[in-house]
Amino acid sequence: MSRDRPRRVLVAGIGNVFLGDDGFGVEVVRRVDAAELPPAVDVADYGIRGLHLAYELLDGRHDTLIMVDAVPLDGPPGTLAVLDVGDAAADTGGAAPDIGADIGADIGADTGADTGAGAAADTAAAVVDGHGMDPLTVLRLLHRLGGAVDRALVVGCRPESVDERMGLSPPVAAAVPEAIRLVAEVARAEAARTVPARAESARAGAARTDTTGEEVRADA
Repeated sequence: MSRDRPRRVLVAGIGNVFLGDDGFGVEVVRRVDAAELPPAVDVADYGIRGLHLAYELLDGRHDTLIMVDAVPLDGPPGTLAVLDVGDAAADTGGAAPDIGADIGADIGADTGADTGAGAAADTAAAVVDGHGMDPLTVLRLLHRLGGAVDRALVVGCRPESVDERMGLSPPVAAAVPEAIRLVAEVARAEAARTVPARAESARAGAARTDTTGEEVRADA
């Protein structure tokens, strides 16, 4: 008899360590002690390899994605927040969906990602330039490639400076220990949730494509 299983969680640090506080996510995941997290949680530093992250998520192994990144939050530099970006990443063909105080639109404005009807062009550009991929662009590309995750969260920190330099600014560096605690807390909470056996069975029985391009079924 099938049993419910823990959700599989991926904690992904993204950002550019050569752009000051943009390296926040990379610094946090490097200092997270994966040994203290549940077995269902994977922690990885993706840096500027957002394109690689999107392709890796296509295997459907993870149910929850937690991205750690510098985000233009309200408040002073070093402010932390957990954002649910699943809805904001969906292609609506219109205005950007609202996440809290228009965080979705703010991310787009700060990074240059298009949160409206021009998202297709920006995602195509991101395929060429993986260096410019922010959380929303990663998720949009994943959706266009035919993949998805059940939940997508961002543990974000407001940067002070993303100028060309190495190292975090003092307020962002001071926020790293609390960010590490927050990431671990969110990861544990997500891993404690379960995927119902019926949902797992439905996923296993869904159609998939083999290497020849022909559709096959897992229960064939």
